[in-house]
Amino acid sequence: MVEAVGGKVHSVDYCFGEFDVEFILEAPDDIAMASLSMAVGASGAVTNLRTTASIPTADAVAAAQKAKEITYRAPGQ
Repeated sequence: MVEAVGGKVHSVDYCFGEFDVEFILEAPDDIAMASLSMAVGASGAVTNLRTTASIPTADAVAAAQKAKEITYRAPGQ
């Protein structure tokens, strides 16, 4: 199913806690991942599905550098 959207399964792990199983998947883009998530959710086989996008550490560092350039004031301040 993952391969059908051009993706790859990196790992499948059983978990203790909020979720029983964790899949680490790679998809070529957000649309491919969303379509996979929708297909699995629509099947009814999974009752609590959550997706989390991850980014490489280098991108997170670049985002942190860019964030330094942004001025933000919370509403009311």
